[in-house]
Amino acid sequence: MNHTPFPPEPWHLRGTMHMAVWRIPAAELPEWPLPPGVRPLTLGRHGCVVTFWVDYLPGGTLAYRELLVAQAVRHRRTVAATAVAAWVDSERSQAGGRTLWGIPKQLAVFDFPDPEPSAGVHGPFQLYDDTGSGRPAVTGRHRTRFRLPGRWFLPGRLVQPGPDGTPREVPLRLTASVSIGTASLTAAPDSPLSFLNGRRPLLALTADGFRFTVGCRPSARRSTP
Repeated sequence: MNHTPFPPEPWHLRGTMHMAVWRIPAAELPEWPLPPGVRPLTLGRHGCVVTFWVDYLPGGTLAYRELLVAQAVRHRRTVAATAVAAWVDSERSQAGGRTLWGIPKQLAVFDFPDPEPSAGVHGPFQLYDDTGSGRPAVTGRHRTRFRLPGRWFLPGRLVQPGPDGTPREVPLRLTASVSIGTASLTAAPDSPLSFLNGRRPLLALTADGFRFTVGCRPSARRSTP
């Protein structure tokens, strides 16, 4: 019998995901800790950050809501991402993300309104911290402009700190209907995401009806020097 407080990897998830890619001056990015041998990806004097508002629905390994922030990085000779901040409303997701993959998940309260498909409006998504202020710490909005034909396969890779100090690779495999649109994000002044206030993302995507696999079987897990 499995007595762990979270499911073993891989996790097979489903739901809706809203992604935004942000180009930020490198000098204005927070100095997030990265695994050894991993360095920020820079284009000129700018770095890249991706935000994900995700509604993981019943029918997958777990159902929960999440705001995840990933920094684009270089690992060896390839481009990857490191999850540098994440908030979820599930203790099992928090424990599993931290233990299995080194993702620094924190608990939070979310408000995800029902979408308005006819208007292409998604949001406002709101994240509430534990300060008791009653005001959202982060608010996000996405608007769909047009849908791309077919379903898309979007592979990816996280490089996270492993328990022994070496980088741990986390494979990601997502299949979804994809729409292109616009996005905005507003954070409280004391939020770690306040550096995004007043900015427009380079790209905003919505992945509808996704099937998302995170991680791999333990026998195939890789830690890299």
